[in-house]
Amino acid sequence: MNKPLVALLSGAGISTDSGIPDYRGPNGLWRRDPEAEKLVTYDYYMSDPDIRRRSWLMRKESQALAAEPNAAHFAVAELEKSGVPVRVITQNVDGLHQLAGMPARKVLELHGTARQVVCTRCQVRGPMDDVLARLDAGEDDPACPACGGILKSATVMFGERLDPVVLGEAVAITKACQVFIAVGSSLQVQPAAGLAGVAAEHGARLIIVNAEPTPYDEVADEVVREPIGTALPELLRRLREQPADV
Repeated sequence: MNKPLVALLSGAGISTDSGIPDYRGPNGLWRRDPEAEKLVTYDYYMSDPDIRRRSWLMRKESQALAAEPNAAHFAVAELEKSGVPVRVITQNVDGLHQLAGMPARKVLELHGTARQVVCTRCQVRGPMDDVLARLDAGEDDPACPACGGILKSATVMFGERLDPVVLGEAVAITKACQVFIAVGSSLQVQPAAGLAGVAAEHGARLIIVNAEPTPYDEVADEVVREPIGTALPELLRRLREQPADV
């Protein structure tokens, strides 16, 4: 008896209940402050020290790293613990799926992680907390301690390519899954958004849980407009309780 492989693509909407604002919703960060997009655009960041200083200040003032998982994150981890094969493909950089108990090896972070920094010259990585401590100590544009290169958050900035290995794994999981749930994603940012279409083309049951319409609603088997914090746990409970395929 086999439980269906469930792939879950999560976007910013799954973390808003944890106090992390989304980007493209009605009150999203990019709509409120278009200038903020420059702070996470690679060419601006690398060429302008003032942009880097403002970018680090934004991260220092952000409460994202102090955020806690919410009911939706815990529901995903509980589904995995119940014996259902689950893989999370996330557009988020907050690490909340792992904090909720989802094994790190079963989470693909398409856009990287805000919990680490990476040197743009030597590629060495380190904890974001260490760099934030350097900001508290008075530095405003911390350099790489290993080579003196420019440090950046280990997130994929605008103008950077996604890690091809991570993306390749995400596509393989999408093609292999029997159920594909897109939750809290506008499904507008490619190539992540295209995974919903790939899942449908390969015969997966496509379920979309999102407050606003998405470009893939018409090909979905089920569209849920209810609040994610209550709708996703209920949806995953139903999946957990359905009989396994013989």
